[in-house]
Formats: sequence, structure tokens, C-alpha cells
Amino acid sequence: MPEGDSVYRVARTLDARLRGTTVRASDFRVPQHATADLAGARVLGTSPRGKHLLTRFDLDGDALTLHTHLRMDGSWTVLAPGKVLPRHLQPDVRVLLRTDGPSAAGLKLGVVELLPTADEHTVVGHLGPDLLDAVAPVDEVVAAAVRNLAADPQRPLAAALLDQRNLAGLGNLWVNELCFLRGHLPTRPAGEVPLGPLVRLAVKLLRFSTSPRGAHQVTTGDTRPGRQHWVYGRAGQPCLRCGTPVEVSAEVPGDPERRRTWWCPHCQR
Repeated sequence: MPEGDSVYRVARTLDARLRGTTVRASDFRVPQHATADLAGARVLGTSPRGKHLLTRFDLDGDALTLHTHLRMDGSWTVLAPGKVLPRHLQPDVRVLLRTDGPSAAGLKLGVVELLPTADEHTVVGHLGPDLLDAVAPVDEVVAAAVRNLAADPQRPLAAALLDQRNLAGLGNLWVNELCFLRGHLPTRPAGEVPLGPLVRLAVKLLRFSTSPRGAHQVTTGDTRPGRQHWVYGRAGQPCLRCGTPVEVSAEVPGDPERRRTWWCPHCQR
């Protein structure tokens, strides 16, 4: 599943390319909105909210929002005027927006919902503070996330960090890397961990990953293949810090508390 910083980058691209354009034709290939028509709508922009995307429109004075979520395999692609998707990708299209500028196609989207903008809270209101919130002060974001995490002190740290109701934007890659960088076992109870520094580091890393000078999702500072991450995806390989083989626990299907997890048994306690 894409991490929050990946979704942020998608939102930035959609916003930059589509904001201010007018929809000439729309095609919703999901049963719930098969008859929806956004023709004539002006695109107001796209905003990320954790791992969710909110694309807003003005259709004859009505404020509408297209809520999408990439889930595991979804993506958005923007096509220059006159360009079309390759034929082999056509079956994957869930949403197609043709504007008086570029076109945008949402492929394999896990969630597609069209709703009044005033009702956005019904689809993202459950989320915790967004680590990539461009408006709220960082101290407020950190404090709110820490309160949420501390409310269940016995919950394993990795599971608590992955729960988007506590804080929005972290996926399995960032959670495993954060636990390593702070020296905490992913299974350690959240209440036994200094949460403030951990969340503040998460904010710093995600924001650097989305910045023009940042290397996207590289946590070690080394962009060479196999050396971008400290532990994530490196089962059995030597820890890049101490040389101890990295361990991994398998995901338990159907159990959101038990995702695949990597850690260094020497560097993390």
C-alpha cells in the first residue's frame, strides 16, 4: 500500500496539472457512480489527507469531492492533451476525467466515491492528525498524535503507528524504519516508548521525502540498490549499522495487528 508521502506526491501532481481546468467528459467505471457526470465542472484542486485523495469540483455552484484511495495497487496518471492510455491499461481504469487541458485516469483504485464537499468528514473524519498537514503547526500535529498513541499503552508499537486513526500517513515501510532509527522493537508496548521524539522524527522524514531535495523513501541516505533502507525488506541480510542479520516476522492474513515486520535484534530493544 502506498505510504502517505507517495500519496502526497500524487496529489501534488494532480493539483498542478488539473487545477483550474474544466471537465469536458467524465467516466466512472464503478457501479456506485456509473451514471455520474462531471462535464462542465471546474477543477478546484486535489488535497491529500493521510493516504486519501480529495479532488474538489465546482459544478454549476455545487461543491463536489471525488474521494479516492489507492489501496494496494491503485494509481493516478495524467495524460497530455490528445494522449490516451495504452490499450493494455484500459481494463484497469476506474475513473477517467477529460478536461480542456490534460486528462487524468485513476487505475485499480480501491475506493471511488463522489460526494458533496460538505460531507468530506464522512470519509476522512476518522483519521488522526496528518503528518504532512501543510497548515497545522508541527507541534500541534505531534501532540495530537502522541495523545492518540498513548491512549492504548499496551498496544504493540508498530500496530499503533500503522493505525490511521492515531496518525495519518505512515505505512509499513516508514513504521519499520522509524522503529529502527529510534532503537525500539516493533512489538514493544507503545506506552514504554518516548512517543514525542518518535512522532517528530516521522514528521521530519515524511516531509523530507516529499521535498524537491529529498530522496523519496530513502532512510539511510544511500540511494544504491539494497542500501536505501535499514531493515525494511532486508530479512537475513546484515544490519547496515552493526552487521547482525535482520530478522522478519511474517504477516498474519486478516490480522491488521500482525503485518510483516523487520528489525535488528541488536540495535532494537
